[in-house]
Amino acid sequence: MKNKRDYNEVINNLSNKMGVGKSFDVVRRDIKIAGKDSSIFFIDGFIKDDVMVWILSILQSCKKEEVLPNFLKNIISLKIPYVECNSTDDMEELEYCILSGSAVLFIEGVEEGIVIDTRTYPARGPEEPDLEKVTRGSRDGFVETIIFNTALIRRRIRDPNLRFELMKVGKRSQNDVAIGYIGDIVNSQMLDDLREKINKIDTESLLMGVKTLEEYIFGNSWNPFPQARFTERPDVAAAHMLEGHIIILVDTTPSVMILPVTIFHFTQHAEDYYQNPTIGSYIRWVRHISIFLSYILSPLWLLLVQNREFLPVWLEFIGPEKTGEISLLLQFIILEVGIDVLRIASIHTPNALTTSLGIIGALLLGEFAVKVGLFIPETILYTAIVGIGMFATPSIEFAMAVRIFRLILIVFTGLFNIYGFIAGIILLLISLFKTKSFGGVDYLWPLIPFNKRALKSILLRTPIPEVRMRPEFLKTENDETRSRDENNKR
Repeated sequence: MKNKRDYNEVINNLSNKMGVGKSFDVVRRDIKIAGKDSSIFFIDGFIKDDVMVWILSILQSCKKEEVLPNFLKNIISLKIPYVECNSTDDMEELEYCILSGSAVLFIEGVEEGIVIDTRTYPARGPEEPDLEKVTRGSRDGFVETIIFNTALIRRRIRDPNLRFELMKVGKRSQNDVAIGYIGDIVNSQMLDDLREKINKIDTESLLMGVKTLEEYIFGNSWNPFPQARFTERPDVAAAHMLEGHIIILVDTTPSVMILPVTIFHFTQHAEDYYQNPTIGSYIRWVRHISIFLSYILSPLWLLLVQNREFLPVWLEFIGPEKTGEISLLLQFIILEVGIDVLRIASIHTPNALTTSLGIIGALLLGEFAVKVGLFIPETILYTAIVGIGMFATPSIEFAMAVRIFRLILIVFTGLFNIYGFIAGIILLLISLFKTKSFGGVDYLWPLIPFNKRALKSILLRTPIPEVRMRPEFLKTENDETRSRDENNKR
């Protein structure tokens, strides 16, 4: 933009491309700065109005002799009293800055555009996540604005090695994606692999935020077991980063992805560590038992009822005298689907009516179904127990995976008796053995491969001073060298 013609051409082309005059929220403001024609572009609703008025008033009162001879440098350093301000001649970068909320200033005779980051996004305040509530502890949670989320983590980890690498994904949406890690404890090979996978993503948009990104990272798979953990709690994300995990944040998504993880990451909850070690261990064991029962209880009861002749005397009470108008297998299938229908309905029901819906679904429908003869009380009882076990699972993704395999096990048991029951268990075990987390980490670690010390810390909520900070699969060469030095000193 060395002359007026170049300047007008750039401004007109950018105005046409951005839709100035067609989109009401795209604003172009023409002003004079030190006698030169200038234009500033921004998106209405993304900028701080009071700050922009303040900056424009200073620029418009600027005199030529105040900014010569180095016009661009003096404008930025002397006349724009704002923290985040820089310049570039890359038009694609300037377009991205405008669309992401910054104001971009063009001045006749200046080849570079000036980016003034006065943006502010519509945002809600941090609140405790509904899915990860605790009786004690912090009540803040991630929100839809990425910069707020990084700040919530930095508030907990004041380490100069904490890094958030910003990337853009999506040809049209250009979503901001941040990779978070602690530089001196992260596994560098995993970090490089993750960067490479994200850079190779070829898509128009990350429609569902971090969940869409997960499917691009792990590829196409029909395995229901989750390979990444999601959390909306900053303290949980910070704790995993201190262990050496990597987190991924996507703008507009109020949750972060944690990589890599194992099956036992989905069975732990922040509540364990906000309680006394003894109480925390008890809660953890109750949770593990609940998860196990949510998978095995209904199919096992169905198997015992189908083979009552093998029941010992003390278990003869199991099983109904009458099975109702429909078979036990079909009853369980209908009830399983019915719970999902009730759950989906509660999601779409206004909060004021959710309690009423739960009462109708759980009490009235169940009671009338028994009276009509469609179901027997036992099938409703065991379905309710496994439903409670599902909701006791900290990760909704893992709970739904267990539900799928429970439904498969029920069908196999109902159709093929003991052979179907065994086949269903084997199918679950094969799926667990074949599942790998990011970086090829074994899903069943520390059970397979066996690590006694790590497994103990999972089964028991150990006191905080004794907690192992780094899982074996996240250790780096520096950790191994440090460990050898400590052993030599001993």
